[in-house]
Amino acid sequence: MTAPIPRSALLLAIAGLLPFLWGVATLLIDPAYDLAYSTLGGRFVAPYVQLNYGQVILAFMSGVLWGFATKARAEQAAICYALSVIPALWAFFMAGGGPVSAAMNLIFGYLGLLALDWQFWRWGLAPGWWMRLRLPMTLAVIACLLVGVFR
Repeated sequence: MTAPIPRSALLLAIAGLLPFLWGVATLLIDPAYDLAYSTLGGRFVAPYVQLNYGQVILAFMSGVLWGFATKARAEQAAICYALSVIPALWAFFMAGGGPVSAAMNLIFGYLGLLALDWQFWRWGLAPGWWMRLRLPMTLAVIACLLVGVFR
């Protein structure tokens, strides 16, 4: 049996979903949009909050993968370091344009990140519980971004 997801990691990961969920709320609930826009400004309403935060988190996850790469040896380490920068570069180069294309590119970025998460986990560089955390988190992020794409 694999170790359970550490409570702090789980709680922080769930907290990390809040900006994506807030983006959905401001997309679907006019009073939430109005309140956020008037008190916090345009950066904190959909689609901007989701797209900007989505880029930040892809870059953050590159750093997490970089940390996992430090456990690799010899030639595998070079491969892992190279793979670890892909999500950040993807976010930088592909999340521009209009909100729909940016959201779709972020979705593809998160799917690619999930594949990298799985590979690092399969290589034994990520904790045993990693995929049990990453899969539902990725699905939640993608679902939130899809609301903006299809609304």
